Amino acid sequence: MSAADIRPLWTVADVSTYLGVPIETLYAWRKRHYGPAAARVGKHLRYDPTTVRTWFANQTTAK
Repeated sequence: MSAADIRPLWTVADVSTYLGVPIETLYAWRKRHYGPAAARVGKHLRYDPTTVRTWFANQTTAK
């Protein structure tokens, strides 16, 4: 695997910027089991950018 093959995971701040919502909203959504899926890496919360984009696309096409 080369460095070009590695895609960085997004931080809470990255997702906040992408979705245009406050960081606190992402934590509140997580408590309610809403929003894009995230995983803990040690004590850090990380998001797969593809998952975030897919979740967002599903929100805009729903209803």
